[in-house]
Amino acid sequence: MAAVQNQLEIKFRLTDGSDIGPKSFPVASSVANLKESILAQWPKEKENGPRTVKDVKLISAGKILENNRTLGECQSPLCEIPGGVTTMHVIVQPPSSDKEKKGGSQPKENKCLCVIL
Repeated sequence: MAAVQNQLEIKFRLTDGSDIGPKSFPVASSVANLKESILAQWPKEKENGPRTVKDVKLISAGKILENNRTLGECQSPLCEIPGGVTTMHVIVQPPSSDKEKKGGSQPKENKCLCVIL
């Protein structure tokens, strides 16, 4: 029975409402490991999928989960329901466009003027 308590059943809800999972993960798993699992299971037919772990944000109980934390550290009281499945929301950050990169590298001009009369 102790082995069951050390596992969390998690499904990942994508922005279009579809799900990945549910799948069982050890409580000691890091958030980065969850993101790697999402990358491996990402539906091939979906456009704009994540390329790296840094492209994925996981939200659980209204909080963005940090890569270096474990599931046990991020666990909400709702996860403690026996036999329950925890739903985490997956947000994929869009790749930055070339225009944003070019615009960010140019220094901005100040257009402020002070006039003393």
